[in-house]
Amino acid sequence: MAEDNVILRVDNLVKHFPITRGIVIQKQVGAVHAVDGISFSVKRGETLGLVGESGCGKSTTGRTVLQLYRPTSGSVVFDGIDLVKIKGEELRHMRRKMQMIFQDPYASLNPRMTVGEIVGESLVVHKIAKKNEIEERVANLLELVGLNPAFSSRYPHEFSGGQRQRIGVARALALQPALIVCDEPISALDVSIQAQVVNLLEDLQKQFNLTYLFIAHDLSMVRHISKHVAVMYLGVLVEMTDRDELYSQPLHPYTQALLSAVPIPDPVADSKRQRTILEGDVPSPVNPPSGCRFRTRCPIAEAQCAESRPEFRELRPGHFVACHLAK
Repeated sequence: MAEDNVILRVDNLVKHFPITRGIVIQKQVGAVHAVDGISFSVKRGETLGLVGESGCGKSTTGRTVLQLYRPTSGSVVFDGIDLVKIKGEELRHMRRKMQMIFQDPYASLNPRMTVGEIVGESLVVHKIAKKNEIEERVANLLELVGLNPAFSSRYPHEFSGGQRQRIGVARALALQPALIVCDEPISALDVSIQAQVVNLLEDLQKQFNLTYLFIAHDLSMVRHISKHVAVMYLGVLVEMTDRDELYSQPLHPYTQALLSAVPIPDPVADSKRQRTILEGDVPSPVNPPSGCRFRTRCPIAEAQCAESRPEFRELRPGHFVACHLAK
């Protein structure tokens, strides 16, 4: 991916969660390899879709990028500053420019706070506006996401799932960020509501030149909203390229298997497709396989796949893949 106008650059990001044993004296006996050396970049005003099955490390990646989890190693350069190397007030100041939309609209909103308090809380914390200004900003934000400003005095339990997620979007926009990590923001919503929320995110992106890291497991929705797509498996990236290139010419066996499971609206074409059925379960991130992480389920794996970890290489212009056998 070209380096011009890149707002976020992640290089060799690693996040391991220690496993300890003992009550008084805790000893580390292992680690969960949630994210294990991934690299990608996102241009300003664009969307990178991050896909993969549950437990592959997508959400951990998003939270580590925002420094909600401090990485084990690697760098996260946002707007020219390595977030890994800063802390305290400097990191707090950078948090204004990056926000998150959480997966569960029922769990991510404080039930004891009104909508106005939830959306305006960040303005109070960062001391950006006075009380009368906050009320006006909250009203504008609610209107921006398609909610009645009069709803600001209501509580989260009075809203539907789709409305709650719109409240989450309004909260993320309050500080006028440049980057928003969308952590599966539509997976808990009805299909009809999913389209509304995605359309809202696209409209807001055009209006404010927002950059999204869009985390999801719905490949059809990722294709709709993302310019580039990265595929993740068991803590590592296995493929990354332009959206259209990925869906028309997938090179990694795991990507091919994922795409073969996506339903298409043409029954005749669907009946002619060759499905790739993956055998077995995803290995434990506590003890990942040697060499290629996917080799235990890969239909074309060879001896070399167990011996060395495949390099994440550029096989075609802008098309990166981590597979010994990809051509």
